[in-house]
Amino acid sequence: MFYRTVDILGIPISNVSQDETILEIEKFVVNNSYNAIFPTNVDMIVKSINDNSFKKELKNAQLLIPDGMPLVWASKLFRKPLKEKVSGSSIFLRICELSAKKGHRLFFLGAAEGVATKAAEIISARYKGLNIVGTYSPPIGFENDILESKKIIDLIKESKPDILFVAFGAPKQEKWICNYKDEYKVSVSIAVGATFDYVAGLKKMPPQFLKKLGFAWLWRLCDEPKRLWRRYLIDDMKFFYYILLQKFSKRFYQ
Repeated sequence: MFYRTVDILGIPISNVSQDETILEIEKFVVNNSYNAIFPTNVDMIVKSINDNSFKKELKNAQLLIPDGMPLVWASKLFRKPLKEKVSGSSIFLRICELSAKKGHRLFFLGAAEGVATKAAEIISARYKGLNIVGTYSPPIGFENDILESKKIIDLIKESKPDILFVAFGAPKQEKWICNYKDEYKVSVSIAVGATFDYVAGLKKMPPQFLKKLGFAWLWRLCDEPKRLWRRYLIDDMKFFYYILLQKFSKRFYQ
């Protein structure tokens, strides 16, 4: 990878600030390659431990930005501190602001039916001059339908965006981008998870002070306990055990 990285459980997290991330994205827009940017959190890293294909796709991304304070804490434990947490939702807003000024063409892909379109309408009102050239929310199970994926690719190619935001949830969105980015040929593809839901007002964004303290997960858990309790209270807690293994036995260090 071109960027200086910090290895966390075998995943090379890019050691970039939010401002540096925006500068790199701006460079990607004007080059002739097709770049994947994945905001990476604890849940994704834990999933990658037992999913080799997902781990490979993460490693092949051009930027893996540290979307979570536990990653910053872990990097300090390894004495290779990440500069800061760089949240996917914040990067999304910064890109929209930049694109309104620079004239970059955007495409919103994913979320439930109508959500991408609603998010596009709201964000366009916020940033005057923003050029969103397309939105599409595919049906459930689309990833197993070759014709549906071809339809999506054709929509993207016809719209000719400079930046594609993909909101399918991890690891589906990252796998889809890696599988098709060389086919739909967009300079920058960014996985944004639930960002469209937040922008559209379907979910409430965690307060800034909780984000800084590293407790945004608690806000989300309280908001959606039935859906998220296992992820946050069982699956993701393995991260801290694995970090100790990496620290003291080098099991995950590559």
